[in-house]
Amino acid sequence: MSVANTEVTTPCARSGEYGHEDCGIRDVLDRIGDKWSVLVVVELSQGTRRFRELQRAVPGISQRMLTLTVRRLERDGMVRRTVYPTVPAQVEYDLTGMGRDLASLVKTVADWSAAHRDSVAASRRAFDAEHAAADK
Repeated sequence: MSVANTEVTTPCARSGEYGHEDCGIRDVLDRIGDKWSVLVVVELSQGTRRFRELQRAVPGISQRMLTLTVRRLERDGMVRRTVYPTVPAQVEYDLTGMGRDLASLVKTVADWSAAHRDSVAASRRAFDAEHAAADK
């Protein structure tokens, strides 16, 4: 993983510049909006986990993707990695204060999703039906 792929640019000097390519907020949003990052943060919000526990708890994630995800979250200051001097080495992951803040926001979004899933599904069906008729 190269530093160039994970480097966060300087934040915007003025408000309202979120769309500017050099703003830096895109990099943060890409990280916290990434499917695997969200699932890892949600799992770690339940407490400290070892690598294999995380892998089992996040369905479909490969070992390589989990490694990249926790490294990126650690680099961004959301996850703390603790290595214990045992043979073999025991590694544990937990959320930092910033990671716990993110977890509470993710929970809010998840709660919103659960509360509105039926409405979203109905809207999708209506949209698909309308556009299927128009496509004929």
